[in-house]
This record gives sequence, C-alpha cells and structure tokens, in this order.
Amino acid sequence: MDMSVFDLFKIGIGPSSSHTVGPMVAARRFLLDAGPLDDVVRVDVALYGSLALTGVGHGTDKAVILGLMGETPQDVDPDQVDTMLAAAEAQKELKLLGTHAVPFSASVNLQYHKTENLPEHPNGMRCTLQRANGSVLSKVYYSIGGGFIREEGEAAVGDAKPAVKLPYPFDTMSQLLGHGVTRGLSIPQMLRANELARMGAAQLDAGLDRIWHVMRDCIAHGLQTEGKLPGGLDVKRRAAGLWRQAQGKEHANELPHDALHQVSLYAMAVNEENAAGGRVVTAPTNGAAGIIPAVLRYYAEDCRPSDPVAGVRNFLLTAAAIGMLCKRNASISGAEIGCQGEVGVACAMAAAGLVAALGGTNAQIENAAEIGIEHHLGMTCDPIGGLVQIPCIERNGMGAVKAITAASLALKGDGTHFVSLDEVIETMRQTGADMQAKYKETSLGGLAIHVVTVNHAAC
Repeated sequence: MDMSVFDLFKIGIGPSSSHTVGPMVAARRFLLDAGPLDDVVRVDVALYGSLALTGVGHGTDKAVILGLMGETPQDVDPDQVDTMLAAAEAQKELKLLGTHAVPFSASVNLQYHKTENLPEHPNGMRCTLQRANGSVLSKVYYSIGGGFIREEGEAAVGDAKPAVKLPYPFDTMSQLLGHGVTRGLSIPQMLRANELARMGAAQLDAGLDRIWHVMRDCIAHGLQTEGKLPGGLDVKRRAAGLWRQAQGKEHANELPHDALHQVSLYAMAVNEENAAGGRVVTAPTNGAAGIIPAVLRYYAEDCRPSDPVAGVRNFLLTAAAIGMLCKRNASISGAEIGCQGEVGVACAMAAAGLVAALGGTNAQIENAAEIGIEHHLGMTCDPIGGLVQIPCIERNGMGAVKAITAASLALKGDGTHFVSLDEVIETMRQTGADMQAKYKETSLGGLAIHVVTVNHAAC
C-alpha cells in the first residue's frame, strides 16, 4: 500500500474534502496536464452524481473555478476566496492558472448532471477545453474522498506498489500486527519507519508538527468566532458561546463531565470553521475534520502527557495507519459508503491514536479502532440543503466523545476482543455497498428530505 501520513492529513479549506478540495485539485491538474494554454478559447466543467446534487452547498462550483485559476487548497487564502470569485464573475473571464484569460461564467461553463453518474465513482467531473484551431481536450476525474482524486482509468492512491521499499508494508491490520509481533515494535514505530523510507526525520517531524499546529489554530479560531454560517439555512455558530459558558460557568445546568463537554466543543468549533470555508486539515475528510483535533487537544491538555510532542506525533502516525486501512479496504467517501466512512473512520483513527499516545499496546490500538467503527456502522450521509452543517457539525462533537470512550474501553482491557478491525472494515464496505444512493451525500433522503419537507409544510 503506497500511502503516506500526509496523504491522510492534508491542509486545505472547507467545506468538503471530496466536493471542494478534490475538485479544486482536479481542475488545476487538468490545466497543468493540458500543455500550453495560450490558444485556449473555452473551458467547461461538467459535474455528475453527488458532485452535481450537493455541489453548490459543498462549494464545488467555487472550488472548480479556483482550481482553474491555479489556486491550491493548501495555499489559497480563505478570506480572499469570495473577493476573487466575485471579480472573476464580474469580468466574465478567468485567467487559467493565473496567466491566460478566457471567457467564463459559472452559469454557462459549469454544468450539473444530477441524474447521471460516471462509471467509476459517484463524484465524477468532466473537464473540457477548446483551442482556437477547434481541437478539443476532455478528461474525466473522480474525487474519491478525503481530497484524493484519480483520472479515469488511473489506479487509486494507495493501490499501487510503493515507490520505495517500505520496511513494514501492510494492506491489513493483521499484517501490521504480525510485523509488530515479529519485530517487537509498536504501530507508531513501524509507521514512522515507513515514513522515514520516504523522507528525513526532520522533514517528517516538521510535517507532523505543522498538521497539529493548523488543527490547534482551527480549534482556537472556531472557539472565538460567532455569527451565522453561510449557505442559506441561517445556522448559528454555537461553539464560541458554549465555550464561553463552559469557561465562565454561566449555565445553571452543569453536568460533571466538563472535559468531555469541552472535547465536543473543540470538534464543533473545527467543523463550524469548515462549514464557513475556513482553513482545516482533512482528517481523513473535511466533513469529519473535527474529531481528531478535538481528541488530540484532549490528550495534550487533559491527559497530562510527559512528552506531548512525541505523543502527538505517535497519535497522528497511528491514526494515519487506521485511515490507510479504511481507505484501502473500504472507503472514506460519504458519497460512496455514507457517513460511516467519514465520521466513523475519523472516530476510529482518533481512538487508536489516543491509545498509542498513552502507551497502549498494538492489540489495544486495534481494539480501540474497531470499537470506533463498529458503533458507526450504517451511518448515512444526508446533509440538509447539501451543506456540511446539519447533522455534520454535531456528529463530529459526538464522534470525538465516542473516540475517547472507545480508547478508554480498549485501555482497560488486554486487547482481546471478538470482532477484528479487518472484519469491521469489510463490514463497513459491504454496508456501504448495500446502502441506497439517497443516503450517500445526495441530499435525496434522510434528514435532508424530512426537514425540508417539514419546513415547507410549516410555510
């Protein structure tokens, strides 16, 4: 499995890794691969399936335009996005990769095929350009979850053989546990060794520290920012107000679980930032981006680690291992297997990471991850209005608390349990395959339909 920790944790912007980050990367890649652009006279992008059905709510239209302009998720300034897009629409033109101008209007050059899916994945997009001599170049890309993309016919990230020889290759948890028994190493030690086959220790540690820094900043910004989220639902940001109550003890109905209450607020703060199009870390997706940062902050502040720097790095390496296995053997795309592949996987990653950071055994790490997924099996992805707000924000708060509970259960045992992580990942894959399409990020079923219907009836 050729996948790195930095494939699972990518710095980008909200609100969706599959509908924002992936399409932005794909649109830019299309132009980079197209060759000279000075004779291009027209560019069109057609969106299919889930990208078409919930694309506007998830910011796919904006992301595609930004990608065509040459912007990247990790470098674009979230505070300048609306200004850049408004200027382009007012001028009715885009500068492709920031250089060559062509006529462009979102209402003309973006097409939505809501009743049609492309064959390889529900998140499909076709990019087309026409040159002055009449020749046409067209390519299909799929946004397969977590910001990963692939061109039509291309192998998915992680499916190919590693470009370098890894000391501890694995495609299943059973294989990884086997390496641990044979070599007497922990899961974070083995993941670290695999990463060091690709890069130096200083680069690896700086990258991991950077991921945690961005996560921590995202929590802090979300705990200070109030107002309403964009998109038309008028959803009020709650994390800042609830955080102020928790700090000031202003609320009369306190419960004796302040630490866990704060964890849920950390997660909600991140996902409110995500819903507002802010800077987040895909972990493993944007829709589930709050769980791992919340549990990491709980570890760093409430678990009183003796070496928090090393603990955070071990947490991220271990969490990445679980994410790799889920992506390789099932999916992390809500459009493919529902929210069990997003919030469920993030919960499992966080639970495993916390156990590793606290010095748990490999068996306890595997147990924690299995618990995290098992208790999200069958969770649908049914965002109201196609927005990553309801129920997504609260689901992250609940997922973070469940991750800590899973870690606690695993640490109190010896790692022995009935269902293996490999078995529950396969169960998640089969459950997603059996799930009706209307429950997989289409906003055609579940809460998305029920709430809208009720609201219309009330009007």
